[in-house]
Amino acid sequence: MNGLQLSEKYFFKIGLKMLQEKFPDYINRIAAGLVGEGSECYGFDDEISRDHDWGPGFCLWLASEDYSIIGTHLQIEYDRLPKDFEGYPARVTTPLSNQRVGIFEIYSFFKQFTGLDHLPHTLLEWQRIPEQYLAKATNGKVFLDPLGLFSKIRNDFFAYYPEDIRLKKIAARCMSAGQSGQYNFSRSLQRKEYVAAHYALSQFIRDSISLIFLLNRRYKPFYKWMHRSLIDLPILGMVLYPIYENIVISDIKNNGLGFICHQIELISIRIIEELIKQDLSDIASDFLCDHGPIVQNKVKDSTLRSLHVMAG
Repeated sequence: MNGLQLSEKYFFKIGLKMLQEKFPDYINRIAAGLVGEGSECYGFDDEISRDHDWGPGFCLWLASEDYSIIGTHLQIEYDRLPKDFEGYPARVTTPLSNQRVGIFEIYSFFKQFTGLDHLPHTLLEWQRIPEQYLAKATNGKVFLDPLGLFSKIRNDFFAYYPEDIRLKKIAARCMSAGQSGQYNFSRSLQRKEYVAAHYALSQFIRDSISLIFLLNRRYKPFYKWMHRSLIDLPILGMVLYPIYENIVISDIKNNGLGFICHQIELISIRIIEELIKQDLSDIASDFLCDHGPIVQNKVKDSTLRSLHVMAG
């Protein structure tokens, strides 16, 4: 069992029984699942993941009025549940991990990822939320949600950025990926500035992968999982996944001006082809930076469109 499967089984065998016995008047108002921090919420956990913040556990989400009445009591009962389950040991938590399982008020749960106690009302509020935090707010699985409030908020976030925000971010990533990968990487190598070249390559990988997620209308997760997550993306994901792998296992000092630069161009060209396919650009340039202003001009909101093209 991976962590998500373990969590679901633990809830239905252990947690649900506790709710039925201890909180029968609220059983139809409590949502349950596993969403948020941790590799298990993405289904990426393995043996290495089990050294901390992994094991039997789940989240229970309550509306504000219910949390104020039973939240503390429910947490006490949750803490009394068996710590191990079907041969899997108790979760080992760390001081830096924050609370990942247990009892949460719904809006407070989302606020830890978005900084807001409400759904974003404005484009500026949307723009301020980092992609990786929205990925955390929409990963995992909801096991049970009779009230439907938690799922409604989650689905509103999952519906993705407003189109103007997506376009603004695509424009900015075109600029940063083109500048770091297609321009500064080779120039740094020619100067034998290997640290600068390595940094430029890392930034290109980060921002071009972000572009792929934006083109798929999916939130890019924490850097540790962004490459692994490409496999699940229908647009360019599986095609470009091995190219990124080829880049990072190559010798940057000896192969940089040849093989790696060629791989950077392959990735850039495929992204540009998709920009044109989605009617986001209509120029023939193979330089990503040339496409950034074209995409930005499609932003309808005048305030957002007036920002510097690299702001995103």
